[in-house]
Amino acid sequence: QEGTRIPSKRKENSSIVTSELLHKNLLKSEQQNWNDISPIYNPMTKRIKQKLEELHNKCTFNSGSPRMRFGDNVYFEENGCIFLSKADDDEANVDILFSTKDLGFSDAFIQRIRISPDQRYMAVSLKSENSEEATCIIMKLGHFPVVEKVISSVFSFEWATNDVLYYTSQKNLKCQNVFMTTFTYQKRTKLVYTEQDARFFVDIYCTKDRRFLTINSNSKTTSEVWLIDCRNPFELPILVQARTNGVIYHIEHRNDELYILTTYGEPAEYKLMKAPVASSGKENWQLVYTLEEKTKLVDFEMFSDDCIMFLKNAGHLYLNVISFVSHSVQSIKLPTWACEFESESHPEHTTSTCYFQLSSPVHPPKRFAYSFKENNLIEQAVQEVPIITNCHTTRLLAKSKDETLVPITVFHNMNSKELHRKPLLVHVYGAYGIDLNMSFKEEKLMLIEEGWILAYCHVRGGGEQGLSWHKDGCQHNKLKGLHDLKACITLLHKLGFSQPKYTALTAASAGGVLAGALCNTDPELIRAVVLQAPFVDVLNTMMKTHLPLTIEEQEEWGNPLEDEKCMKYIKSYCPYQNIKPQGYPSVFITAYENDQRVPLIGILRYVQKLRKAALHHATRTSKKGNWVPNIILDVQANGSHCDSSWEHSLSE
Repeated sequence: QEGTRIPSKRKENSSIVTSELLHKNLLKSEQQNWNDISPIYNPMTKRIKQKLEELHNKCTFNSGSPRMRFGDNVYFEENGCIFLSKADDDEANVDILFSTKDLGFSDAFIQRIRISPDQRYMAVSLKSENSEEATCIIMKLGHFPVVEKVISSVFSFEWATNDVLYYTSQKNLKCQNVFMTTFTYQKRTKLVYTEQDARFFVDIYCTKDRRFLTINSNSKTTSEVWLIDCRNPFELPILVQARTNGVIYHIEHRNDELYILTTYGEPAEYKLMKAPVASSGKENWQLVYTLEEKTKLVDFEMFSDDCIMFLKNAGHLYLNVISFVSHSVQSIKLPTWACEFESESHPEHTTSTCYFQLSSPVHPPKRFAYSFKENNLIEQAVQEVPIITNCHTTRLLAKSKDETLVPITVFHNMNSKELHRKPLLVHVYGAYGIDLNMSFKEEKLMLIEEGWILAYCHVRGGGEQGLSWHKDGCQHNKLKGLHDLKACITLLHKLGFSQPKYTALTAASAGGVLAGALCNTDPELIRAVVLQAPFVDVLNTMMKTHLPLTIEEQEEWGNPLEDEKCMKYIKSYCPYQNIKPQGYPSVFITAYENDQRVPLIGILRYVQKLRKAALHHATRTSKKGNWVPNIILDVQANGSHCDSSWEHSLSE
């Protein structure tokens, strides 16, 4: 109305300009600092690079990438190319179907491959290091494969039929729309489903028998599934069970029955249940199998007469084979060194063999097969150069502050004498119910060969001991993960694995919360810390609802904007909030300029505050033997959040 006063916007804008300027100046000074410091490390970098390249060549020669089997055809990917060979053929005799370089995507890596049921089309997603979003390329296969369609910003995709593809689109780290696109004579693309709740993320999966596509809408604690009948791919999706707060479920299908992996019922761990397709509500779910306590379900594969559960208990991996015919459950032990599974794609659910790869941080992937007929495990032979013969794997349990036993996996060279004098690298994560990454890395093998001890602390907040292990370390239980980490490092030193002055701690992303918190509470336990894209400014980040992940992350960290108790609790452990003048370990941080998940400004402010506190302490207490820690930040212009190709991780 006339005469109404308009509130001034100028003040608000000037504060935004000031913070942007501050960000730019901080970044500039850190880049300058890095340019001054990094040449000191050149000779060491050169030696390490050479060693890693040697190990990489040796390891990739021995372990092929996972295979996709379709009848007599085998598809596999290597170095940005997709190959086709015959199952019985020598792999020297292969056709190249696809090459990232030929299509002008030389800086991208292949993320996902889906072949249409009649093998006439192949959909491939490519992701570059500078983007969270992938591009999907659909190729028409034949003597001369041709590009049929390119779809940008795609997350997941599956073939419903020979020429109908469903896919989800990704924007600002969110997936909320499902589309259908056809490759029939009448080409069209249509929106099929939209998720309205910002906490939920949508992806697509195809049941093993290719009967249904499932549209899975998941938050951190709750899920809902819609079915697309592959025999009628143009019909509307059908709801399996409306979302129920705290209930997660995933769907497979066999003989007109849905097999449901779910947390429904007590205890709130995964169980296998089943229900008729026609009446799929949870009131009709019947129990088939319950997981043992403290067991993590890593993967699940459905076959025509059996299903296989890939399980983890106290760090040990094993298989449970459930027969739908004899109703028996059989447990298959796996090699004690194995820490990670990767199952190979079996588009045919009638197969009598399940193929998968096993690895550990220091063991390159090795292929295994489980035969249902023979009921045995077969190691797939390859012409092998023994990579590592003298690495010892030890599993320990540390008693935390509340008496909970926390698993630790330790690797060291068998020939090492005087382990208390050897350097130790401790790994931690402890968030989102995700296990600590224990897949093979050349640099871990190099450290073992150079006499290092590697320790992986499976603290609460991670998923190593099932869903309750995560629940026990998130929101108002976050400090339990910190107590677990302290207990693990203390036990390692007590048992003679290194000592504080030779101990380094490493973490990535959300693992930075516990690593950063330990630096504030118990800096005397460690000498150095290495962090990659660390989340160190929890409170300020969780107060900013305009950031893409804040709303959905509230189920992990809580909502400090609406809950004062939660705000105080986050403040009590947040690495940035608790920096104080004291002796700190040396810190090396790698961050990414365009990281959408962890805002760079939080890392810049953290580094600045940490340096100030360390310097203040050193000048205040100038007693003999006092030292100023080395605090270095390397901001990479390229690369995205902790996800990189071999070449990029090598240079890093």
